[in-house]
Amino acid sequence: MKTGRVTVSDRASAGIYEDRSGPEIENVLREVFGAVIHFVPVIVPDETPLISAALRQLADEQRCDLIVTTGGTGISARDVTPEATRAILEKELPGFGEIMRGQSFAKVKTSILSRAVAGTRGCSLIVNLPGKPTAVRECLEILAPAIREVIAHLRSEDPHTQPTR
Repeated sequence: MKTGRVTVSDRASAGIYEDRSGPEIENVLREVFGAVIHFVPVIVPDETPLISAALRQLADEQRCDLIVTTGGTGISARDVTPEATRAILEKELPGFGEIMRGQSFAKVKTSILSRAVAGTRGCSLIVNLPGKPTAVRECLEILAPAIREVIAHLRSEDPHTQPTR
């Protein structure tokens, strides 16, 4: 499975802050889906055009099965990941954000402030996650069955993954 992981952070993209959430995405996905995952890591600042461009490139050119973002889903002025994601989605899957917020609420009452979205572009599933490593783990574990199902469905419709006749 080819997976893009996009860390959205002004500080991490400038080298001021160590990206811990991006590597956590890799750790959790390897645990959940097995070791046969090729990751394409990207770090971008909190800028809508740069986030959208990274997502388009991972979906359209890299043809990633899964693209997971971390960071930029809150309510501050610089949190623009959901807007950048919606701008390039073909189909939104609101259940992903709903279940993340709902399940996380039992532990963290402020999880309802997350604006994370998910959806598809071509044969790629794109999922926004919060920026904290603990939240990355919690959310990916909750979403794993749905991620597996969406990827299987998208692959079955992708002419590039169909056997030639």
